[in-house]
Amino acid sequence: MLPWLVWTSAVLGLNLILGWAGQFHFGYAAIMGIGAYTAIHAARNSVPWEIAMILGGLMAAAIGIVFAFAALRVKGLYLALSTLALQFVMDWVISHVPAISGGTQATLQAPALKLLGQAITSEAGLYYVALGWCLLVTLFMLNLRRTGLGRALVAVREKDYAAAVIGVHSLYYKLVAFATSSFIGGVSGALLVFTFYRAATPEQFAFNISIELLAMVIVGGLGSIIGSFFGTAFILLMPGFMNSLINGAAKLAGVSLSVESLAHIPNAVYGALIIIFLLVEPMGLGKLYGNVRNYLLVWPFGYVRK
Repeated sequence: MLPWLVWTSAVLGLNLILGWAGQFHFGYAAIMGIGAYTAIHAARNSVPWEIAMILGGLMAAAIGIVFAFAALRVKGLYLALSTLALQFVMDWVISHVPAISGGTQATLQAPALKLLGQAITSEAGLYYVALGWCLLVTLFMLNLRRTGLGRALVAVREKDYAAAVIGVHSLYYKLVAFATSSFIGGVSGALLVFTFYRAATPEQFAFNISIELLAMVIVGGLGSIIGSFFGTAFILLMPGFMNSLINGAAKLAGVSLSVESLAHIPNAVYGALIIIFLLVEPMGLGKLYGNVRNYLLVWPFGYVRK
């Protein structure tokens, strides 16, 4: 549950860029890594944990804005390549600069989490910290829909030059979207290290993690808040669940599966499930949930509501 809450917070931040502003981002794991390493170094230098988290988010937002300027000149796949450059640059910097990575097998230990000066060591305490951050991000995203900022981002997503005609400054709102999304990603990355990993390594924020984050957004549904929760759970938890399910079914059936089969069959079933879900509802699990919910609201006595 704890990593699911933290990853969901990060996916909500990425969905702000993809679903609301309509901008590609292939380097979101690097953004999370920037926040994680900044917060760890701040905490190791006796900065209070709360301020260290904010510093991690601000550093991620600052670097995110620098690379966001590419969004003002290019679109589509060209923007995707520019954000991919962010991922590769940060991968190299973290791996080759000992002052950042720690220099000891590229592993940087995170100090103990202290909230308001009190050390939190229990699993329940760390869980509630992650839950609190996830609730804050979720409430922010829910209220974003009602604000002028949210409507302006949707206008930029649909057609930026048409938005400019009606007075929406696309340059400003794209920068705001990248900065806000990067801040959420930076704090989420720092929280992931402090509450779950307890140490930071370059592999935790590599390119394949950016692809997984994109998959969480797409499977859940672009611009869908509940879909971000579903998509994260599906990508994060489903592989282990499928592995246990297939292993248990094989034992019940008396079938002996090799270690290699157990390693590949769940992945194949998992990939097939993703394809099936997207074929049934291309808008993601969030839209599928909405369809089922709307159906149950009028079934079996829909005429009663009329």
